[in-house]
Amino acid sequence: MLRTPAWKRYNWRVVWLSLAYAVFLIGAALGFRHHYVSGVCAYGVAILPALPVIGIIGAIGRYLVEEEDEYVRMLMVRQTLWASGFSLSAATIWGFLESFELIGRVDGYYVVVVWFFGLGIGGVVNKLTLGEGGC
Repeated sequence: MLRTPAWKRYNWRVVWLSLAYAVFLIGAALGFRHHYVSGVCAYGVAILPALPVIGIIGAIGRYLVEEEDEYVRMLMVRQTLWASGFSLSAATIWGFLESFELIGRVDGYYVVVVWFFGLGIGGVVNKLTLGEGGC
């Protein structure tokens, strides 16, 4: 696939946000494990790892705005639609199974993990249906 200037900027954003995620997650885990944080401060520290993840989702949106190649943009839109449909479907099914006490509870942040997995599914669908793996 053609790597456009918008794609290169997107990749750099994701790399830096991923590094920030790793630093914040390790820092928060160590902070809680060794009881360095408590009270109101604990809420802020607990939220820190979520911010880069939210940033990555924002980077995808910004990429869609910046991408000038309409075909390449359409591929990414298809991927995000597959990711959204997959993650929302999985969360809905899991929620009902959990409500009827057929399976255990899962932390809510796994929805975004499933969504990112869905991006991969969207790439496979793009490859199989259009001959392009997408972004």
